[in-house]
Amino acid sequence: MIKKIVVSAAGQGTRMLSLTESKSKHLINVKERPFLAYLLDNILKAGFREIIMVVGFREDMIRDFLKTYKFDGVNFDIKIINQFDILGPKEKEYGTACPIKCVKNLVGNENFISLVGDNFYSVEDLRLMSIDDNFNYVAGVANEHPEKFGVLVEYGDDFLEKIIEKPQEFVGNLINTSLYKFTPEIFKKVFEIEKSPRGEYEITDAISLLAKDKKVKVKKMNDFWMDFGRPEDVEKLSKFLENADNKKVAGESK
Repeated sequence: MIKKIVVSAAGQGTRMLSLTESKSKHLINVKERPFLAYLLDNILKAGFREIIMVVGFREDMIRDFLKTYKFDGVNFDIKIINQFDILGPKEKEYGTACPIKCVKNLVGNENFISLVGDNFYSVEDLRLMSIDDNFNYVAGVANEHPEKFGVLVEYGDDFLEKIIEKPQEFVGNLINTSLYKFTPEIFKKVFEIEKSPRGEYEITDAISLLAKDKKVKVKKMNDFWMDFGRPEDVEKLSKFLENADNKKVAGESK
């Protein structure tokens, strides 16, 4: 099984509006617990014990939360690194590829899982991505509005051909959930990409370079995926957690 999992949690979360004026979106309370607590619960239930947390905005608050976070007596290790300390301020270098640049020395030559700290994944789907082979994997889920997301385009044997961001014409309904399994090959690619049209370094551009070499496969998620990015998502996730059937899916009971 893959041991290391990287959680990208450097951003503020401006789409959350006033909820993130003084703290990051990862610490917004849902049912009296920070969102990050639920994500960490499922990571640990999935069997991962070596967590690398890439932080930035309000690092102090995330550190304070992690000092008090516990999970059923399970022993685990969380290493915290600050993206801005390593790469410079947001104005200099920013984007979804940046956390991967920061963890190269901590990960070394091992395969690892990468995910974003403002998305919610089930225990089963996290376990599903622990594929200790020589390929990289992108987790996808069917969505009714693929035009709002990055769409995964496949060809034979589940290989990824390309990722099309917010396509204006229908190219498929399997969207990128920002849950990945990477081999150490990713570390070379993240330093080869250039800024995207929106001025950021995108992890999907690095993945596309690997896809050209037929090094990336698509893994379809079995359970669910939830983006925790807007104020209305607080109530949405709260209701989700209150539902007994969905609690089982989320890994809160088996």
